[in-house]
Amino acid sequence: MTSRFAFGFLGLAVVLALAAGSSAQAPRTTGDARSALARALGEQRLAAARAGKLETAAAQSSAAADRTARQAAAIAARVQQAEAEISVGEARLELLEQRSGALRDRLALRQAPLVRLTAALQLMARRPLALSVLRPGSVRDTLHLRAVLDSMLPAVRRQTAGLRAELVAARRIEAAVRGAQRGLRRARGTLAERRSTLATLETRQRLASRAARGEANREADRALALAERSRDLGALVGSLEQAGALRRQLAALPGPVLRPARPGAAEVRVSPAPAAPSAALDYILPVAGTIVAGFGEASSSGGMRAQGVTLATREGAQVVAPAAGRVAFAGRYKGYGRIAIIEHGGGWTTLVTNLAAVTPAVGDSVVQGAPLGVAGRGTPRITVELRKDGQPVDVLAAVRSR
Repeated sequence: MTSRFAFGFLGLAVVLALAAGSSAQAPRTTGDARSALARALGEQRLAAARAGKLETAAAQSSAAADRTARQAAAIAARVQQAEAEISVGEARLELLEQRSGALRDRLALRQAPLVRLTAALQLMARRPLALSVLRPGSVRDTLHLRAVLDSMLPAVRRQTAGLRAELVAARRIEAAVRGAQRGLRRARGTLAERRSTLATLETRQRLASRAARGEANREADRALALAERSRDLGALVGSLEQAGALRRQLAALPGPVLRPARPGAAEVRVSPAPAAPSAALDYILPVAGTIVAGFGEASSSGGMRAQGVTLATREGAQVVAPAAGRVAFAGRYKGYGRIAIIEHGGGWTTLVTNLAAVTPAVGDSVVQGAPLGVAGRGTPRITVELRKDGQPVDVLAAVRSR
């Protein structure tokens, strides 16, 4: 029995070593891992709910352009759902590895005395009986040892019973680790499929709108010229807000006077469309991640306080439009990677920075959740700022007020 436990310890050490090497993430505390799991589960539920609503809205839409836009937003939400599923799997795998480490530490404390006992018994078992008879005192020592072992056997059985339970727990953990690894592989495959579907739909959208991009291209050139002249990002946002306010003023002007149908009849004026209400804004975070810099926090260099929030997200994460609106700027800006500025109407404006790629073009209208771009490689940081009539607003407060 004891020799089987010696080999069992060796097999257990191999199992736990394999489990410990199954993830490339840096180890965290159990509390951190549980918090990450809870956050990922919440993100998964929110993305799934948003995708369901968008899919329903797309099915009910009669306009082809609106239906396609909502389909793209629904697929982007499914992409974020798959990313959250990967985060869930990684957090669960990390918790299993922490359980494996704790089990390995407990076994190390129990293993040493039993291994020494096993070695002594194996040494005695290899000693020839004839040699024990020829050596004076050997038979007496052997009988004494046998009596000692008989008295120790109940204690050995109790110790080995606990170890057997630990070995069963180790096998369960090993099975759970393998299940979590299979789940991660499935989630990554699902993510790749959904990204491919989204890319196909985005390509179809670009081809469909290429014929009507003359004015939009001119507006994009004007936006790029503003970016070149702006001394900083705040000045660029301010210039674009002024341009947006001018467009709203022009749109609010009375329409052209139509010629009356007959002399003496009253003139007919074309009234502008009513402005959208500005009291509230339906808002979501553009990307899933951990907040590493909050609204109003001072920078590490002691400079200006943050006017938005910065989220640490996963590599290549899907970024979506936090609210419906019109893209006022999309492209590179010095020191901020690729950025996107969205006008939501009613004086609301969103700025998203540090994107690796931007999907829409200047002048495009986007629905909430529409694909906006993707995060970069390594450990990307996405910053989002929200403004109302030019004044910074806490993004998290806008999200919580929904």
